[in-house]
Amino acid sequence: MKHLLFLFMAFLLNTAYSQNIQSPSKKISVDFKLTPSGQPSYAINYNSKLVISESTLGIKLKDKPALDANFVIDSVKNSSFNESWKPVLGEQENIVNHYNELIIALSQKETHIKMNLIFRVFDEGVAFRYDFPKQKDLNYFIISDEVSQFNLTDNHKVFWIPGDFDSQEYVYNETLFSEIDNSKLNLNNGIGVKSIAGKYTVQSPLMMKSPSGLYLNIFEAAVVNYPVMHLDAAVKNNKLTSHLVPNAIGDKAYLQAPCVSPWRTIMVSDDARDIVGSKMILNLNEPCKIDDTSFIKPMKYVGIWWEMHVGKSTWDYAGSQNAQNSLTQDLIPSGKHGATTENTKRHIDFAAKNGFDGVLVEGWNVGWEDWFGNWKEEVFDFTTPYPDFDLDVITAYAKSKNVKMIMHHETSGSVANYERHLDRALELMKKYNYPAAKSGYVGKIIPRGEFHDGQTMVNHFNFVARRFADYRLMINSHESSRPTGYSRTYPNYIAAEAARGNEFNAWSTGNPPMHETILPFTRLLGGPMDYTPGIFEIKMSYYDKSKTEQVQTTLAKQLALYVTMYSPLQMAADLLENYEKYPDAFQFIKDVALDWQDSKYLEAEPGDFLTVVRKAKNSEKWFLGAITDENARKSEIKLDFLTKGKKYKAIIYEDAKDADWKNNPIAYKISTIEVTSKSKIKLNLAPGGGTAISFEPIN
Repeated sequence: MKHLLFLFMAFLLNTAYSQNIQSPSKKISVDFKLTPSGQPSYAINYNSKLVISESTLGIKLKDKPALDANFVIDSVKNSSFNESWKPVLGEQENIVNHYNELIIALSQKETHIKMNLIFRVFDEGVAFRYDFPKQKDLNYFIISDEVSQFNLTDNHKVFWIPGDFDSQEYVYNETLFSEIDNSKLNLNNGIGVKSIAGKYTVQSPLMMKSPSGLYLNIFEAAVVNYPVMHLDAAVKNNKLTSHLVPNAIGDKAYLQAPCVSPWRTIMVSDDARDIVGSKMILNLNEPCKIDDTSFIKPMKYVGIWWEMHVGKSTWDYAGSQNAQNSLTQDLIPSGKHGATTENTKRHIDFAAKNGFDGVLVEGWNVGWEDWFGNWKEEVFDFTTPYPDFDLDVITAYAKSKNVKMIMHHETSGSVANYERHLDRALELMKKYNYPAAKSGYVGKIIPRGEFHDGQTMVNHFNFVARRFADYRLMINSHESSRPTGYSRTYPNYIAAEAARGNEFNAWSTGNPPMHETILPFTRLLGGPMDYTPGIFEIKMSYYDKSKTEQVQTTLAKQLALYVTMYSPLQMAADLLENYEKYPDAFQFIKDVALDWQDSKYLEAEPGDFLTVVRKAKNSEKWFLGAITDENARKSEIKLDFLTKGKKYKAIIYEDAKDADWKNNPIAYKISTIEVTSKSKIKLNLAPGGGTAISFEPIN
């Protein structure tokens, strides 16, 4: 009888009837089943409307049968989870992690290999991953491909950038899905290293909007010991398939069971605010692994950086005309070096006077003369300063002013060299009391043949975060693979760039006005971004009359970015003298908080506009940021987020009536009014403009 019952249960599990799981609110449901060939498949509904049609799943192995067919279901397990956790730094003090989970245990008939599929369904979306339990038939193995499908139901509007294995520093394209085509792009965009996978390969996160008004986002979470996932678009039938980044010999991932893949995520809502405000990616990562996080603190900083981008000074000490191996040769100074002791002191004085936490100095260490584009192995040792940068003097001076120095580690893409020197570099930081470093990965990767987004480099970026944590230091990576929530596990990974940042406005085609309205729906879903806002001298002709480049925003929008582009590490990126010319506008940068008790997304439409308000942690102060694309925008917002019964002074930094990002970008006005939770404020945003507001309680 028991044997018959077992056979009957096995029959039920493996019939065509799907296993169903719903989100806690029951808005989202997932149907799982095996196809007639025994291939796993799933479909997603939102409010009973199909949003992801039947899509198959599978893993291809090197030198082994593919794990994409001939499966039977061994067991099914359902569970629910609901917790609230506190991020060390974040957009809100408490994050709710609430989902229903379905685990389908599979085994392949011929090989007897076991593979579990785990689905988690949140109120804002669905996540799934592949799980390989410990087993005798699968120990060490190589993934040659992953064939996860995401089949769309219509020709959606999409916000996409090319599937480049080495860079995310692209302007977003806003087209129909059927119009995705990398061959039609102008790639003369300031990116030095490009490795575009194919004509129809795009990067995730991929933000979309259906013709019926549903918002979808396909991304991934917890990318650990695995390559980054891009997406191949079948433009004629609205299908997407995972595209893993290969290593130097074409393999995708080297794994040993037990192990898991990253989570593949599909967010869906009829309200764009649910996407941009989602904490699903963070929730899918492991909890913090650092016992004592007291060293992890937000930082507002200035630095010797923008002056190199605008041509006022250089990173290198000797100039390219004196190119030498500067680690071993005497150098003749060019006279344009920016990272000098005196210039650093000037920045320390400014930081101290204006209440800033830190000063970043790029170009402080020897090696900058001739590395760019030469694919050199040994460029920097990360410990030897140029002759005009006195570490002892600067450290003592910064300490006397109660200002922290931020280290800069440009690896030149020579990752092997950086790892060889890393511990000595971190020991130097501890010796001179540097709490944080900005790392850079400009150029082609060494070991040669590896990509920025491959498994080797993903492991490197995560290793660096862990090694910095060992030394109780914070890290901010630039030109890294894009974050997927690892900052929950290692919150000392305080920020990253991993997208087209503000510096592209200084010397390339720049970032169009819609750029900053898309990033919160894409790059920022995975973690805080060091975008380096705060540029006040908008047009580069200010420095060189022959230049036509400019920051493609108004000054008021630059202020609003401190609120809309979340990061606990924020730079006032412009030259110090430019802030001294506009002290009233600079006041907002001085005042705005970095760590938040609560955040509310009031208005949101990808590619068009965003309005967010945030409450400073342990404070009654609120800050609002509103931005728009190239179109002027008017709206009215309720202030019902303010504490009832309290009066507030609202200081409004907004575009002047004649402001325009292209023709009159610096025109702004500042006004002060008294408001309560019952008040409303009208927002008037110029083309490419924004509004920033600080709300201070009146005692």
